[in-house]
Amino acid sequence: MAGRCTGAPLAAIAQEFGASLCQFFSQRAACPRFKKKGQSERFRYPDTKQIKLEQGNSRLFLPKLGWLRYRNSREVLGTVKNVTVSQLCGKWFVSIQTEREVEPPLPNGDAVGIDMGIARFATFSNGSYLAPLNSFTQHETRLRKAQRAMSRKTRFSNNWKKAKARIQRIHARIGNVRRDYLHKATTAISHNHALVIVEDLQVRNMSASAGASLEAPGRRVRAKSGLNKRILDQGWFEFRRQLQCKLAWNGGWLLAVPPRNTSRSCPDCGHVSRHNRQTQAEFRYVECGFEGHADVVGAINILRAGHAQLAYGEDVSHATPAKVKRAASAKQEPTEATLARFDHSPERRKNLRSSGRGGCQNPKSFAHMPDRILHPREIPCDKIARHILHNRITLPLDR
Repeated sequence: MAGRCTGAPLAAIAQEFGASLCQFFSQRAACPRFKKKGQSERFRYPDTKQIKLEQGNSRLFLPKLGWLRYRNSREVLGTVKNVTVSQLCGKWFVSIQTEREVEPPLPNGDAVGIDMGIARFATFSNGSYLAPLNSFTQHETRLRKAQRAMSRKTRFSNNWKKAKARIQRIHARIGNVRRDYLHKATTAISHNHALVIVEDLQVRNMSASAGASLEAPGRRVRAKSGLNKRILDQGWFEFRRQLQCKLAWNGGWLLAVPPRNTSRSCPDCGHVSRHNRQTQAEFRYVECGFEGHADVVGAINILRAGHAQLAYGEDVSHATPAKVKRAASAKQEPTEATLARFDHSPERRKNLRSSGRGGCQNPKSFAHMPDRILHPREIPCDKIARHILHNRITLPLDR
């Protein structure tokens, strides 16, 4: 195989290895490791002069391989820059990277808050929700039988390799089903909402094992193990990553807020107590008697926390009246400066080039902002959303 391989993929690998070494010596990444056999099996053709693409005939020409038929899953738009060929579970895939110019997209829809959960995959602040798919749970029995069959085979024998390939196909099926569900959900959300506010969940910490050691054993290890499996089966991090990419492509914004007290606060009176949440799905607030579904209430609190973070530049969604008063007296001008930093309008760029300063140079952009900072419960749900759409503010993901 080495004698028949063209030099372009080898040069691309050497270039990537050199870039990884530069990242390592600059202390921006870990030391590069040798690739393990059977993982990340792919190669890339960086020279576009050696690549020929015929979409009408659904075929692709690659050096040393000739013309190859492929299933055209989507139209290739723009100029081809490179082609990557990969292999997974005995199936070959080709990824074509292109370059083209697109018009600046315009966002569509309003703002929405999303609360992630187990019983409900995603609950929206308007009351609707997405049911969980649980792709691993659907294939768990089949996977367990395949793993038991593999354990009875002699290691590295032909039957053992066949059993291993069967397990790999099951894992690939689980991942494909999960990604297909997440892609459909995130596409629908990004097309219908201009601003999406989610919780800044640390999935790695939430799915950490509760087991410790024999000297200091953990508590409720079995229950925590089941919860970890359900969390990882939902794909929360991948859901957020896809939302970030698709909202940016469609002209929308994704904002992550701290999850503190989002499931304990009353959206009617603002009272915070752990006794408010009676059960996993029922909320009954001890101060005002307000009742509602726990996930819907959490999504409403997330939406209001995002509006407050946009208005004040900090997390005051569950602040005391004294903190809100201090924010109203000390945070009014920094709030405008914070919003101005994310304003990429043509007037904003023109003022920056003329003045050379980074402050707010266009007071008219904030003429419709209130004279005083409102409490989060006083802010209408669509007021900040209209301000974002008017001024074209790009939101940071992490504050």
